[in-house]
Amino acid sequence: MGKYEKKSDIDLAALAAGGNADATDVLLARYKDAVRATAKKYFMLGGDQDDIIQEGMIGLFKAVQTFDPEGGASFKTYMNICVHNQILNAIEAASTLRHSPLNSSVSLDNPAGGIDGEPSALGQMISVDMESNPAEQAIFAEAMQLILSEESKLLSPMEKQVARSLADGRGYKEIAAELGRSPKSVDNTIQRIRRKLKDFFD
Repeated sequence: MGKYEKKSDIDLAALAAGGNADATDVLLARYKDAVRATAKKYFMLGGDQDDIIQEGMIGLFKAVQTFDPEGGASFKTYMNICVHNQILNAIEAASTLRHSPLNSSVSLDNPAGGIDGEPSALGQMISVDMESNPAEQAIFAEAMQLILSEESKLLSPMEKQVARSLADGRGYKEIAAELGRSPKSVDNTIQRIRRKLKDFFD
């Protein structure tokens, strides 16, 4: 495989398209770290970083298999597009399949539950009616993953932790136990999240 290490992306992609497994492996290894860096920018409802990295690697593999040097873009640019699209599609699918509350309208002006009436998912905190509008659902899912990403400053680190736990379906008491805080403290954090999300989506 060593003889392939110094070849250009375009040469490797051409060899990979012809069924050369060694060329494919070199391209996958060459951009593996880039996929990991991209994956860190995203959050998947009900998933973890390994799931996102796996989706990114699928996108990279698709790029290797479908790259056309006559298309005008470099392999790196094309690869980035494929990786981002694969991750975003996976995030949208996870949001659609895992969290049915995202498909019903729940007002932010009403209580999201409370210590005794706990919301079952983060989607219950947002006022959206997307049952017949997949486009809005996709936009909402993408907005939420951006809000909960490491780069976003909308929520504090603690608020992101609580929001991710809610997205995974955990209740107030379970979240409180995990974070070493009282249920009342978690409730206060959730109220802050609700206010910030209301302002953001309004």
